[in-house]
Amino acid sequence: MSEELPPSDATKDEAVDEVRATDADAWSTACAEDLAAEKARRRAEYGPPPGSAAEELRKLVDAVTDKLSTIQSPLFGAVAGPAAQQVVKQVVQQAKAAVEPVIERNPDVFDHLAAAGNELLAAYRSAVQAQEERWTNRDTDLSGRDDRGDEAGPGERIDLD
Repeated sequence: MSEELPPSDATKDEAVDEVRATDADAWSTACAEDLAAEKARRRAEYGPPPGSAAEELRKLVDAVTDKLSTIQSPLFGAVAGPAAQQVVKQVVQQAKAAVEPVIERNPDVFDHLAAAGNELLAAYRSAVQAQEERWTNRDTDLSGRDDRGDEAGPGERIDLD
């Protein structure tokens, strides 16, 4: 009797566990598919998401380099034009060579600087909104009072009517 069959209850429990595992896998698979579809939809609607601040700085440097290299300045004249163009290219290349290693070594620094800039912008907005509220509240306070010059002050009110 070495080959006994397990009781029927044990077989049911194993089947339930197997169904639960399949359900969990189906749920995670469906979630992953939905997330991928949503990312694809957003990419199609809004374009590719922005990269890190270091990547964006690198793109900016490349765009400025391309723009400066294509500018033809009438101020330099026909004689100095090619020489000036060469000097501009050289300066841009030197600046790019100085910026690239910094970006390579410290990509997180630019993310932190971008976050700090966002915080400064939020603080500025808050200050401006608070000042605007004070201005608008002062305007409503002034409109409700009787303005006949009864205020105490160094100046004299002159009625021009």
